Amino acid sequence: MVYVQDFKWTENMKVKDLLDNYGSIGFQSVELKRAMDVFVKMKKANAKIYLTFTSNMVTSGLRGFFAQLIKLGMVDIIVTTAGGLEEDIMKAKGAKFDVGTFDVDDVELHEQGINRVGNLQIKNEFYMQFEDTLLPFIQNMYDEKPRWAVSDMLKNIGGQLDDEDSILYQAAKHDVPIFCPAITDGALGFHLYLFQQKNKDFVVDVVKDFGNILTSSSLDEEKGVIALGGSISKHHAILSTLLNGGASYAVYMTTAQKTSGSMSGATTQEAKSWGKVKDVSDVATVLGDVTIMFPLAMIGALEQLREEKLL
Repeated sequence: MVYVQDFKWTENMKVKDLLDNYGSIGFQSVELKRAMDVFVKMKKANAKIYLTFTSNMVTSGLRGFFAQLIKLGMVDIIVTTAGGLEEDIMKAKGAKFDVGTFDVDDVELHEQGINRVGNLQIKNEFYMQFEDTLLPFIQNMYDEKPRWAVSDMLKNIGGQLDDEDSILYQAAKHDVPIFCPAITDGALGFHLYLFQQKNKDFVVDVVKDFGNILTSSSLDEEKGVIALGGSISKHHAILSTLLNGGASYAVYMTTAQKTSGSMSGATTQEAKSWGKVKDVSDVATVLGDVTIMFPLAMIGALEQLREEKLL
């Protein structure tokens, strides 16, 4: 039995110490501490770790942290959406997104050529620069061969970037596959479409890539899922684990509610009904803003792994 303990700050407190205290505060603090523990357990078990996230998290400053986790060996497979890949490339080429407010005149922003994601702002000019960057990459790939699985294409693009804080760059460098089942859902898809109109034999093969993610792990391997937000990126990963025996470890972080019946709000417990997460597993579902929750839980885990000389 764990009893509620009064939280107190101590000098030189580490993030791990803070999270350890969270385990006896109550409410979502307990679940966040559990998330830290599950991160540690999946790494100690040498589990195949799937990291999934939606594009808005790459819009934010989490992009560099994701790249760092790849470099540290905390990620084996990534599943994300097209917008995040676009913005990773934009930032790799020097784009700077502005921090604004949630309450702003959006009509005025549109007239100024600025797009809003929450309280973050992206200028239209970055999409034009993105086109200038992407088209030579696609041409280079087409010159090599006309047909590409999505993850192979993304590895090729990552290899053509040069930015230590880039997710695509670090994934290519460390042989971490990136899967994007909805590759056409954004500017990236639009440019792929336009290129195909001029080169009819150019094919980006989504179905082949489904086979690639299915064979990226096996029934015999322990699997862990870190799902940040929901949507297709989350489901694509846990569908893969379902077809490979289910995940032994899972952490979901989301602002969505389970009462919606949505993939974004579905909990780790609900996943057990599908076999996406094993009946006996270490899991946590954290409700809250990922930009706050994820760095806390993961840094606490990294500190513990470093203390135990496992990182």
